[in-house]
Amino acid sequence: MDKDLLYRFFEGRASVEEMRLVKEWSEASEENSKLLRRERKLFNAIILSGRFESSDGQTTLRKRRNHFVREFLKIASVVAITVGITAALFSIGEDKEDMNVAMQTITVPAGQRVNLDLPDGSNVWLNAGTTMKYPVSFMKGKREVILDGEAYFEVAHNEKSPFVVRTHAMDVEVLGTKFNVEAYSAGHTFEASLMQGKVRVKSPANEKLAVVLLPQYKTTLKDGKLVVSKIDDYNVYRWKEGLYCFKNKPFARIMEDLERYYDLKIQLDKKSIEGVALTGKFRISDGLDYALRVLQKDVAFTYRRDKDNDVIYIK
Repeated sequence: MDKDLLYRFFEGRASVEEMRLVKEWSEASEENSKLLRRERKLFNAIILSGRFESSDGQTTLRKRRNHFVREFLKIASVVAITVGITAALFSIGEDKEDMNVAMQTITVPAGQRVNLDLPDGSNVWLNAGTTMKYPVSFMKGKREVILDGEAYFEVAHNEKSPFVVRTHAMDVEVLGTKFNVEAYSAGHTFEASLMQGKVRVKSPANEKLAVVLLPQYKTTLKDGKLVVSKIDDYNVYRWKEGLYCFKNKPFARIMEDLERYYDLKIQLDKKSIEGVALTGKFRISDGLDYALRVLQKDVAFTYRRDKDNDVIYIK
């Protein structure tokens, strides 16, 4: 597989046809699948180290790829040092002999997404603006992570060791399954969506506040209650592919999402359009100006960018 195509895929700039080619290639053999994961980890390492530099018109994909290889050798020790410095000791579980477990913290920059494997073999995608803490090694009989943001999990099955995602609002317990959790503490939101398997969502503070989800259903925390409904649009989970998809979403909520994706402040001064519900999708890598121009086709507004303060004013 052409490496330039792979990096376009990782950056979210591949065409639909190129995405199909990468998918078919990765599924053709286990060796291809391992190579894809290895290249993705290299890409993620560069992003997380803060050493990735966006290309300009004079920088070729081949140069960027060579830059990746050079930088990987540099950051191997940097990552190890960062883990050592940022690791904190957390007491997890209720065993009589609790152990202090070193927790690693991953924070995803605005406009990026990260794919990583956990110590138990589970795989997780982290969306922009997400922070996740997880142990360097899971303790026997328990697998727990702490999430603030949005993540898509593919949990390795282990009946003897339940997997728990702890958030600011609810805990999600599973044995082995595929599910999406959106729980940004800053936005006071919580929603868990199940694609495969079975999960139990419960409040750590109120044992009566709990639901069991079956595939193709989701639960949303509304006014202190867990509301269960059928998933009617799977496009919204395509953020893993670098797509921002929304269905019947209020304009104000869309602006909140764009703030997170592009790491700036959007001040909505035109109150009459806050509740206008919109449906659509665009590629995050196309940029904020493109997204706003698309939205202007359905909603009447103008905007001004204050580059000095990273603020967008919408009128």
